[in-house]
Amino acid sequence: MQKYSINRQNFQKLRKPDAVIFDWDNTLVDTWPLIHQSINKTMEAMDKPVWSFQKVKDTVHKSMRESFPEIFGNSWQEAGDIYKKSYQEIHLDKICLLPNSLNLLDFLLQKNIKVFLVSNKIGSTLRKEVKKLNLEKYFFSIVGAHDADFDKPKADPVKLALMSSSISLEKNYIWFIGDTVADVECAHNCKVEPIIFGMDHNEVSITISSEILANGFCKTKAPALYFDHQEVIDLLSK
Repeated sequence: MQKYSINRQNFQKLRKPDAVIFDWDNTLVDTWPLIHQSINKTMEAMDKPVWSFQKVKDTVHKSMRESFPEIFGNSWQEAGDIYKKSYQEIHLDKICLLPNSLNLLDFLLQKNIKVFLVSNKIGSTLRKEVKKLNLEKYFFSIVGAHDADFDKPKADPVKLALMSSSISLEKNYIWFIGDTVADVECAHNCKVEPIIFGMDHNEVSITISSEILANGFCKTKAPALYFDHQEVIDLLSK
């Protein structure tokens, strides 16, 4: 953990937010196994080599409309249909919350801190998963891919999420909690506080470079980092 010392220190220095924006996949819920299975069904159907579990974790962070053209070229929409069908066959039965996610959402609700959900998962699928886990009451709004004109890391989905709320990017202190570089960059584009959630054996997603960990996106400041949602509860309880 020595290599993350400045990030951990910056986590402890965080002040109470007016609002929190969460990523979804692998920040509040465990979906890597579902994504891995669906990606490989798609690869097989498109006559491409399957990916290891680690490669999926190291690669997947953009929305489908941004990432699939890079992988499948002009056939990306066909591949996207295969992926969506495969994922939708399993996600509602197998999706589960990560440890202490529900405790954190309960805590924020009790503290009257507004919570927003912004994901690069297709919006309709995202909202089905939230409903399946009976979490609708925790989020002021739920925004996924294709809901706004652009997806993360652009600021558009965050602006859409905050619309009609009392929270403003210009006036309020907002946390953005996520696990990949798309979340850190999106926080930077929105001028809010980026906070990295690193769940995997006290490691951080390889999508977040050592340069970003040390200096922040575009050399702003080292982003805060934590590994267990209970840490947020403890911090805000002080």
